[in-house]
Amino acid sequence: MNAMLKESHAGELVEADEFFAPTPYGLIDGLFGQYHAMRARVEHLSALMDDENGMALGYFKTGNANDDHRFPDASRLFLVGPALKALDADFWQRTLSLTDVYDCMPAKRREEWNESIRKLTTPEFTEDNVAATMEALMTARGKFLAERVDGIFQGLSRTHVTNSPAGFSKRMIIDYVFSYYQSFGTPKAELINDLRRVIAKFMGRDEPGRDASRRMLETCRADHGVWHSLDGGALRIRCYLKGTAHLEVHEDMAWRLNAILHTLYPRAIPSSFRTQPKKKAKTFTMMGRPLPFAVLKILDDMRIKGCAATFGYAQTDQASGKEVARVLQSIGGVRTDNGWSFDYDPTDVIREIRLSGCVPDKVSHQYYPTPENVARTAVDMLDAGELGDCTFLEPSAGQGAIASLLPPDFTQCVEISGLHCTILEAKGYKVAQGDFLEWAEKARGESRLFDRVCMNPPYSEGRYLAHLQAAASLLAPGGRVVCILPASQRGKDLIPGLAYEWSEVFANQFDGTSIDVAIYAGSKA
Repeated sequence: MNAMLKESHAGELVEADEFFAPTPYGLIDGLFGQYHAMRARVEHLSALMDDENGMALGYFKTGNANDDHRFPDASRLFLVGPALKALDADFWQRTLSLTDVYDCMPAKRREEWNESIRKLTTPEFTEDNVAATMEALMTARGKFLAERVDGIFQGLSRTHVTNSPAGFSKRMIIDYVFSYYQSFGTPKAELINDLRRVIAKFMGRDEPGRDASRRMLETCRADHGVWHSLDGGALRIRCYLKGTAHLEVHEDMAWRLNAILHTLYPRAIPSSFRTQPKKKAKTFTMMGRPLPFAVLKILDDMRIKGCAATFGYAQTDQASGKEVARVLQSIGGVRTDNGWSFDYDPTDVIREIRLSGCVPDKVSHQYYPTPENVARTAVDMLDAGELGDCTFLEPSAGQGAIASLLPPDFTQCVEISGLHCTILEAKGYKVAQGDFLEWAEKARGESRLFDRVCMNPPYSEGRYLAHLQAAASLLAPGGRVVCILPASQRGKDLIPGLAYEWSEVFANQFDGTSIDVAIYAGSKA
């Protein structure tokens, strides 16, 4: 097939071979020496077991017998044919493990190899057989990607009309994902893991191991009926106790999957299904930066007790350790001698990171925590000291740098990041998840108004003005809105009809950006 729909940084397609690791033929060659040495030992030991030696071995069996009466008869134990078949199967398994080809296989092919190894029906382990087989498998790696995608599509439920026969759509349903006794290991569960592997390749990311998907499905099954975001927002899943899983694939992933299907079924996949969607103006789809699965495994193994977290037994290399530290610091963790401490119970937050595969990045979420001195100045400018039980609104609340200075019982937070919402809830705040502009429109329709609004809105593409206008529209009579804005706006009358004032400029206060800010305060008559 042609290029396999993985984009380079320049947006161009790259060849399928770039998905895969090189073949370590030198390591495979080294297996043949080990194989021939072990085969000689097997044949020598079998030759020693003539009838008389077999009879003598029987005494060992009788004298050392245990309760396992299925132990083979001594005369059969050293038959050379079955032993060589077991030897062949073992070395085929070793050979496959030295390359990436086994992990690249679609679930169906992988199970065929597993069954052949289990049943000792692999070909004889000879140089010619191995060379021919591995060459064919390596050549077929690009085809494996297509087969994996096709296997996922063929595995979708045929009884649910949600699934389109024309190709992958945004919403899909897979049935029989769970058996009665287990949440992973069924053929349909393997398909979900295959889907995550394909998406990981599209995203230029390392692939999840089987254990990662098993734990994910166990969590989603226990939390049945609830949508969970996976792999940086590329995939969402909702599981039910009856064994069904509903999937939502990000539109940027769905068209790539259909483009690969098109290489197998050129006349079956409509062009509308395999065309890259056009982004609409002012649409801000969240696709977080996924963390390496090695980092997620470390987080998965962390032990959490109260507000303290310690590491488990997952292996940690230097790069993964630094990334884990960055993640824990980003959610308010402080390193201690024994691990990490938080000012809240981080159980649900770390669980969400493990499922979603990411923490909100600054680019997509425009999340720059408000420095304490700026936040305190903004809250002071609310002039709420003598109002008693007034109502407060904190749009784009982040992790609560401003909200932490407001009374929790009277403060409504709005935040687009699900992870940040979990943190705010763990700290005791009332939170609505969603884009503030959409939330504000709904609140206006319900005539929901607030006495005080304090905010640090996103700045990119001039969004701060739209957010300020939306906030001002929710002010009750006599209400006041305070907003942290780019210093370039200082002195401007941003909301006609509001009496306003400005703070002094705060220079270089935000980590990761050199922007200067000033604080606007507008009061409604």
